Amino acid sequence: MTTRFGVFVPQGWKMDLAQIADPIEQWEAMTDVAKRADEQSWDSIWLFDHFHTVPEPSDNTTFECWSATAALARDTKRVNIGQMVGCNGYRNPALYAKIASTVDVASHGRLYAGIGAGWYEHEWKAYGYEWTDIPQRMAAFREATEIIYKMWTEDKPVYNGKYYSVDAPINEPKGVRKPHPSFWIGGGGPKVTLKLVAQYGDAANIGGGNPEVIKEKCDILREHCRKIGRDYDEIIKSTGLNVFPIDKGDDPQKATEKALGPMNREKFDRDNLITTEDEIANKVEASLEAGADYVIFYIPGVAYDLDLLERVENVAKRFA
Repeated sequence: MTTRFGVFVPQGWKMDLAQIADPIEQWEAMTDVAKRADEQSWDSIWLFDHFHTVPEPSDNTTFECWSATAALARDTKRVNIGQMVGCNGYRNPALYAKIASTVDVASHGRLYAGIGAGWYEHEWKAYGYEWTDIPQRMAAFREATEIIYKMWTEDKPVYNGKYYSVDAPINEPKGVRKPHPSFWIGGGGPKVTLKLVAQYGDAANIGGGNPEVIKEKCDILREHCRKIGRDYDEIIKSTGLNVFPIDKGDDPQKATEKALGPMNREKFDRDNLITTEDEIANKVEASLEAGADYVIFYIPGVAYDLDLLERVENVAKRFA
């Protein structure tokens, strides 16, 4: 499978719009990145599905994921648009499927529909969603994934589960990408998530860019595919890297300040690769050798410096 690359737009979740005061200017900064990516060679742009900033909730902007996805679908013409990943607890799965079908049409078939179980306890409670323990969340996630798939592939599906049910809903149009909107399932859980990928997913997302973890999860996914007769090679294996390119000899401390801005450095430094383009390429290569075939970059500071997008694109082009 050919290696492809995506990039996150600055949405506010990681405090990446905090240095812009006006909300309209914040939105346009996000859109500018999307439009530039659309003009370049990127395969996809991505958004997070969160309501509150990290690493701590703050009063700073975080644009809602699916509203932004729909808007960016109309602001771009070529690039695919995805969520990494949609939080199952925030929308009834039948509604999620309907929203995704609509956005797939609006984008002319460019949607990468992401789904995951969710984890950010604070915003669940703040928005009035019931926060349950992991076994319950994963069981609900399993049911939701099946319902979403049915909504895209069956006429008037019926499903009666412990957490969700549907009674012959009409979902027309189901989308325009065939055989259904591209389904990206996030997480590396071996007992639930990777089994769901093998059954229903077009892509898995194994976060963090850690080669050992990527290899372990890919091996597990391969075994799940073998057991049900699914072609492992037809599933996209994606991972994410937080990168900020600097030149050799640049002051790392000053580069870090520019890259992270108001973000909490103590909690975020370990997650960011603030280094030369050659070193970023080495990290990408290690991820690919471990089994990934799709890399999604998050670039802190890109809202304020669009040239960063081109520098990281040049890294991606090395693997074209």
